[in-house]
Amino acid sequence: MTRLRVPFAAAVPLEDAAPVRAAIDRVLASGWFVLGPEVEAFEQEFAVASGAAFAVGVGNGTDAIALALRALGVGPGDEVITTPLSAAFTALAIVMIGARPVFADIDRDRLTIDPAAIEGAVTPRTRAIVPVHLYGQAADMARIERIAATHGLAVVEDCCQAHLATANGRPVGTIGAAGAFSFYPTKNLGALGDGGAIVTGDRALAERIKRLRNGGQSDRYQHQEPGVNSRLDELQAAILRARLPFLDAWTKRRRALAAEYRRRLTDTQVLVPTEFDNGHVYHLFPVLVREGDSRRSTLQRHLRTAGIDTLVHYPTPIPAQPAFAGAVGACPQAADVCGRVLSLPLHHALDLAAVVAVADAVRSAPAED
Repeated sequence: MTRLRVPFAAAVPLEDAAPVRAAIDRVLASGWFVLGPEVEAFEQEFAVASGAAFAVGVGNGTDAIALALRALGVGPGDEVITTPLSAAFTALAIVMIGARPVFADIDRDRLTIDPAAIEGAVTPRTRAIVPVHLYGQAADMARIERIAATHGLAVVEDCCQAHLATANGRPVGTIGAAGAFSFYPTKNLGALGDGGAIVTGDRALAERIKRLRNGGQSDRYQHQEPGVNSRLDELQAAILRARLPFLDAWTKRRRALAAEYRRRLTDTQVLVPTEFDNGHVYHLFPVLVREGDSRRSTLQRHLRTAGIDTLVHYPTPIPAQPAFAGAVGACPQAADVCGRVLSLPLHHALDLAAVVAVADAVRSAPAED
């Protein structure tokens, strides 16, 4: 009998293999590898797909956040409020521009930044808010918008896990001043390497980001301001162009699989976070064990024995990381979630039978060691 194997992610081209191969061959034949026609075409196509007026390709999602903030005038001495529950790269992007991340705790049901905690974290030094649309579900943008407007703050949305997601029908990335996306290979829209993009409705902001990503050049060898080297290369842009037409169908597949998980994981030893918005795109499918880290380890071992891969997103709140020693913001809700969260496999290459097998394995897990 073939042993069950359910991988956590799938980055290798499958149904998109032929167009991806053609895209690679097209770039190799062109001999143009940096900031050329593929990047320009992808920027236009991704802007349309994202509901934005403009998109700018950059080296990765971290740079996308940093460049958007910097283009908005955020820098040394400024404070930027963000969530403690995310990949640390969200806060590292703030540090990269010399600003100080301030952590506002999460809404324990939604798992994204709590607007009430944002309100309490605003100081005279606050210049921006970076909400993260975590796991593919939008943060509470209506309330965050109101807070930002009240205090005159810029909003840069971290959309790195939320391609095509919406918040009350509005495309993420288009609600704040800018939205930052990652195309890391395991993202809903992934490259075969690193890549990122910033979307915005502001032409002047887009033009400044284009300068900043390319050393601050306004023209060849004319450096208008100090910039960085963060350019989406032609090869990755071409691969993303080949995959973008599949993204809508892949998103529908993720939603269907997530709905099946939700149906099958009711009344089990795990809690499934609430879907607050039907614009959720399920980059990940997290569940919460009921009793903390030791119980999570038991469940992970059980699933591993059954051939099922799992990961923890994320085991440590960002302000508890050594890199952020002395960080501002007490975040007990995030700490609790970090001790109990577990991500089950969910990706566009997964089928219904695999989801059924995972849910059955969760249901059959022992209550304790």
